[in-house]
Amino acid sequence: YLIHGGRTPNNEISSNLYMLTMDSRGSNRKLTLCCKEKELVGEVPGARYGHTMSIVQSRGKTACVLFGGRSYMPAKERTTETWNSVVDCPPQVFLFDLEFGCSSAHTLPELSDGQSFHLALARENCVYFIGGHSLASDSRPPRLFRLRVELLQGSPLLSCETLDTGISISSAIITRTGPAHRYIILGGYQSNSQKRMECSTVILDEKGIHFEALTSPKWIPDIIHSRTWFGGSAGEGSAVLGVPT
Repeated sequence: YLIHGGRTPNNEISSNLYMLTMDSRGSNRKLTLCCKEKELVGEVPGARYGHTMSIVQSRGKTACVLFGGRSYMPAKERTTETWNSVVDCPPQVFLFDLEFGCSSAHTLPELSDGQSFHLALARENCVYFIGGHSLASDSRPPRLFRLRVELLQGSPLLSCETLDTGISISSAIITRTGPAHRYIILGGYQSNSQKRMECSTVILDEKGIHFEALTSPKWIPDIIHSRTWFGGSAGEGSAVLGVPT
Protein backbone atom coordinates (compact mmCIF):
# COMPACT_ATOMS: atom_id res chain seq x y z
CA TYR A 1 0.00 0.00 0.00
CA LEU A 2 1.09 3.59 -0.67
CA ILE A 3 0.20 6.55 1.53
CA HIS A 4 0.94 10.09 0.36
CA GLY A 5 0.02 13.53 1.65
CA GLY A 6 -3.07 14.32 3.66
CA ARG A 7 -3.76 16.65 6.56
CA THR A 8 -1.91 16.23 9.84
CA PRO A 9 -3.49 16.71 13.31
CA ASN A 10 -1.94 20.21 13.34
CA ASN A 11 -3.87 21.11 10.16
CA GLU A 12 -0.69 20.98 8.13
CA ILE A 13 -0.63 19.30 4.73
CA SER A 14 1.96 16.58 4.26
CA SER A 15 4.14 15.77 1.26
CA ASN A 16 5.53 12.53 2.69
CA LEU A 17 5.26 9.19 0.92
CA TYR A 18 5.05 5.94 2.88
CA MET A 19 5.05 2.30 1.82
CA LEU A 20 2.96 -0.02 3.97
CA THR A 21 3.74 -3.72 3.62
CA MET A 22 2.49 -6.89 5.31
CA ASP A 23 4.81 -9.62 6.54
CA SER A 24 3.57 -13.02 7.73
CA ARG A 25 6.89 -14.85 8.14
CA GLY A 26 7.77 -16.87 11.21
CA SER A 27 6.57 -20.10 12.77
CA ASN A 28 3.32 -18.60 14.09
CA ARG A 29 2.56 -16.81 10.79
CA LYS A 30 1.76 -13.66 12.75
CA LEU A 31 0.83 -10.78 10.47
CA THR A 32 3.07 -7.73 10.88
CA LEU A 33 2.54 -4.34 9.27
CA CYS A 34 5.68 -2.46 8.26
CA CYS A 35 5.63 1.23 7.34
CA LYS A 36 8.64 2.95 5.77
CA GLU A 37 9.02 6.45 4.39
CA LYS A 38 10.07 6.58 0.74
CA GLU A 39 12.21 9.48 -0.44
CA LEU A 40 11.54 10.88 -3.90
CA VAL A 41 14.07 12.75 -6.02
CA GLY A 42 13.66 14.91 -9.11
CA GLU A 43 10.40 16.74 -9.79
CA VAL A 44 8.67 15.88 -6.54
CA PRO A 45 4.92 16.45 -5.92
CA GLY A 46 4.21 19.03 -3.25
CA ALA A 47 2.06 18.67 -0.16
CA ARG A 48 -1.57 17.93 -0.98
CA TYR A 49 -4.74 16.05 -0.12
CA GLY A 50 -7.74 14.88 -2.14
CA HIS A 51 -5.52 13.42 -4.87
CA THR A 52 -5.14 9.91 -6.28
CA MET A 53 -2.29 7.45 -6.82
CA SER A 54 -2.43 4.57 -9.26
CA ILE A 55 -0.04 1.81 -10.35
CA VAL A 56 0.64 1.31 -14.06
CA GLN A 57 2.58 -1.43 -15.85
CA SER A 58 4.25 -1.09 -19.22
CA ARG A 59 6.99 -3.02 -21.01
CA GLY A 60 7.74 -5.09 -17.92
CA LYS A 61 8.12 -2.02 -15.71
CA THR A 62 5.95 -0.60 -12.94
CA ALA A 63 5.41 3.04 -11.96
CA CYS A 64 3.11 5.13 -9.79
CA VAL A 65 0.90 7.91 -11.18
CA LEU A 66 -0.15 10.79 -8.91
CA PHE A 67 -2.69 13.40 -9.98
CA GLY A 68 -4.86 16.17 -8.56
CA GLY A 69 -5.42 17.35 -5.03
CA ARG A 70 -5.50 20.55 -3.05
CA SER A 71 -3.00 22.47 -1.01
CA TYR A 72 -2.62 25.78 0.74
CA MET A 73 -2.17 28.89 -1.36
CA PRO A 74 1.47 29.63 -2.28
CA ALA A 75 3.31 31.33 0.58
CA LYS A 76 3.79 34.56 -1.41
CA GLU A 77 0.02 34.86 -1.98
CA ARG A 78 -1.14 34.06 1.55
CA THR A 79 -2.36 36.82 3.82
CA THR A 80 -3.68 36.77 7.35
CA GLU A 81 -7.24 36.50 6.03
CA THR A 82 -6.41 33.72 3.55
CA TRP A 83 -3.80 31.85 5.60
CA ASN A 84 -5.81 28.63 5.71
CA SER A 85 -7.34 28.95 2.23
CA VAL A 86 -6.74 26.05 -0.13
CA VAL A 87 -6.51 25.92 -3.92
CA ASP A 88 -6.49 23.18 -6.53
CA CYS A 89 -2.98 21.95 -7.27
CA PRO A 90 -1.75 22.59 -10.83
CA PRO A 91 -3.03 19.84 -13.17
CA GLN A 92 0.30 18.07 -13.51
CA VAL A 93 0.77 14.32 -13.60
CA PHE A 94 3.62 12.99 -11.48
CA LEU A 95 5.23 9.70 -12.39
CA PHE A 96 7.69 7.92 -10.10
CA ASP A 97 9.21 4.49 -9.75
CA LEU A 98 9.11 2.83 -6.36
CA GLU A 99 12.52 1.17 -6.65
CA PHE A 100 14.73 4.23 -7.07
CA GLY A 101 12.26 6.99 -6.14
CA CYS A 102 12.84 9.02 -9.31
CA SER A 103 9.94 11.41 -9.92
CA SER A 104 9.01 13.44 -12.99
CA ALA A 105 6.24 15.99 -13.64
CA HIS A 106 4.24 16.07 -16.87
CA THR A 107 1.86 18.70 -18.26
CA LEU A 108 -0.78 17.54 -20.72
CA PRO A 109 -3.05 19.94 -22.67
CA GLU A 110 -6.17 17.87 -21.99
CA LEU A 111 -5.71 18.32 -18.23
CA SER A 112 -6.19 22.08 -18.08
CA ASP A 113 -7.92 22.45 -14.71
CA GLY A 114 -7.13 21.21 -11.25
CA GLN A 115 -9.45 18.64 -9.73
CA SER A 116 -9.75 16.93 -6.37
CA PHE A 117 -11.68 14.10 -4.75
CA HIS A 118 -12.01 12.36 -8.11
CA LEU A 119 -11.71 8.62 -8.74
CA ALA A 120 -8.82 6.90 -10.48
CA LEU A 121 -8.86 3.36 -11.88
CA ALA A 122 -5.90 1.70 -13.56
CA ARG A 123 -5.56 -1.24 -15.93
CA GLU A 124 -2.15 -2.15 -17.34
CA ASN A 125 -0.70 1.11 -18.75
CA CYS A 126 -3.89 3.20 -18.57
CA VAL A 127 -5.38 5.29 -15.76
CA TYR A 128 -8.92 6.66 -15.91
CA PHE A 129 -9.71 9.85 -13.96
CA ILE A 130 -13.43 10.06 -13.17
CA GLY A 131 -15.36 13.11 -11.95
CA GLY A 132 -13.90 15.29 -9.22
CA HIS A 133 -14.53 18.74 -7.80
CA SER A 134 -13.03 21.97 -9.11
CA LEU A 135 -12.55 24.77 -6.59
CA ALA A 136 -12.09 27.39 -9.31
CA SER A 137 -15.62 26.86 -10.64
CA ASP A 138 -17.08 25.16 -7.53
CA SER A 139 -18.48 22.47 -9.81
CA ARG A 140 -18.37 18.74 -10.44
CA PRO A 141 -18.25 18.46 -14.23
CA PRO A 142 -18.81 14.96 -15.68
CA ARG A 143 -15.18 14.56 -16.64
CA LEU A 144 -13.50 11.39 -17.79
CA PHE A 145 -9.89 11.20 -18.94
CA ARG A 146 -7.79 8.26 -20.07
CA LEU A 147 -4.09 8.64 -19.35
CA ARG A 148 -1.78 6.26 -21.20
CA VAL A 149 1.76 5.69 -19.92
CA GLU A 150 4.53 4.09 -21.96
CA LEU A 151 7.55 3.33 -19.78
CA LEU A 152 10.14 3.63 -22.52
CA GLN A 153 13.85 3.24 -21.99
CA GLY A 154 15.12 6.64 -20.89
CA SER A 155 12.08 8.91 -20.72
CA PRO A 156 8.45 7.85 -20.25
CA LEU A 157 5.84 8.87 -22.81
CA LEU A 158 2.46 10.10 -21.51
CA SER A 159 -0.65 10.85 -23.56
CA CYS A 160 -4.18 11.76 -22.54
CA GLU A 161 -7.59 11.83 -24.17
CA THR A 162 -10.95 13.17 -23.06
CA LEU A 163 -13.83 10.69 -23.11
CA ASP A 164 -17.50 11.65 -23.24
CA THR A 165 -19.00 9.09 -20.86
CA GLY A 166 -18.02 10.64 -17.53
CA ILE A 167 -20.17 11.12 -14.45
CA SER A 168 -20.58 14.09 -12.12
CA ILE A 169 -19.30 12.90 -8.76
CA SER A 170 -16.80 13.65 -6.00
CA SER A 171 -15.64 11.94 -2.79
CA ALA A 172 -17.13 8.62 -3.88
CA ILE A 173 -16.29 5.13 -2.66
CA ILE A 174 -15.07 2.49 -5.05
CA THR A 175 -14.77 -1.21 -4.31
CA ARG A 176 -13.59 -4.08 -6.47
CA THR A 177 -16.00 -6.95 -7.02
CA GLY A 178 -13.78 -9.71 -8.40
CA PRO A 179 -10.43 -10.68 -9.92
CA ALA A 180 -11.26 -8.89 -13.17
CA HIS A 181 -11.30 -5.10 -13.42
CA ARG A 182 -14.89 -4.74 -12.27
CA TYR A 183 -15.84 -2.16 -9.63
CA ILE A 184 -18.81 -0.58 -7.90
CA ILE A 185 -19.06 3.18 -7.31
CA LEU A 186 -21.30 4.37 -4.49
CA GLY A 187 -21.64 7.37 -2.23
CA GLY A 188 -20.16 10.76 -2.96
CA TYR A 189 -21.76 14.03 -4.01
CA GLN A 190 -23.37 15.50 -7.12
CA SER A 191 -23.31 19.02 -5.64
CA ASN A 192 -22.47 20.70 -2.35
CA SER A 193 -25.96 20.00 -1.04
CA GLN A 194 -26.85 16.80 -2.91
CA LYS A 195 -25.51 13.35 -2.18
CA ARG A 196 -25.27 10.88 -5.05
CA MET A 197 -27.70 8.13 -4.08
CA GLU A 198 -27.22 6.11 -7.28
CA CYS A 199 -24.73 3.29 -7.69
CA SER A 200 -22.78 2.30 -10.79
CA THR A 201 -20.77 -0.64 -12.02
CA VAL A 202 -17.51 0.18 -13.80
CA ILE A 203 -15.70 -2.30 -16.03
CA LEU A 204 -12.22 -1.86 -17.48
CA ASP A 205 -11.22 -4.06 -20.42
CA GLU A 206 -9.02 -3.97 -23.50
CA LYS A 207 -11.59 -1.74 -25.26
CA GLY A 208 -11.75 0.91 -22.53
CA ILE A 209 -14.08 1.81 -19.68
CA HIS A 210 -17.79 1.00 -19.38
CA PHE A 211 -20.39 2.28 -16.91
CA GLU A 212 -23.57 0.39 -16.05
CA ALA A 213 -26.42 1.49 -13.80
CA LEU A 214 -26.78 -0.60 -10.66
CA THR A 215 -29.78 -0.93 -8.37
CA SER A 216 -29.03 1.04 -5.22
CA PRO A 217 -29.43 -0.54 -1.79
CA LYS A 218 -32.39 0.39 0.36
CA TRP A 219 -30.84 3.31 2.21
CA ILE A 220 -31.72 3.62 5.89
CA PRO A 221 -33.35 6.90 7.04
CA ASP A 222 -30.17 8.11 8.79
CA ILE A 223 -28.32 8.02 5.48
CA ILE A 224 -31.20 9.50 3.45
CA HIS A 225 -31.64 12.51 5.72
CA SER A 226 -27.98 13.23 6.50
CA ARG A 227 -26.43 16.09 4.55
CA THR A 228 -22.98 14.48 4.61
CA TRP A 229 -21.65 10.94 4.58
CA PHE A 230 -18.28 9.26 4.37
CA GLY A 231 -16.74 5.81 4.17
CA GLY A 232 -14.42 3.55 2.25
CA SER A 233 -13.90 0.15 0.70
CA ALA A 234 -13.98 -2.75 3.16
CA GLY A 235 -12.54 -5.38 0.86
CA GLU A 236 -13.79 -7.12 -2.23
CA GLY A 237 -17.41 -6.20 -2.89
CA SER A 238 -17.91 -4.47 0.48
CA ALA A 239 -17.94 -0.88 1.71
CA VAL A 240 -18.42 0.97 4.99
CA LEU A 241 -20.61 4.09 5.17
CA GLY A 242 -20.97 6.51 8.06
CA VAL A 243 -22.90 9.68 8.85
CA PRO A 244 -22.23 12.33 11.52
CA THR A 245 -24.22 12.06 14.74
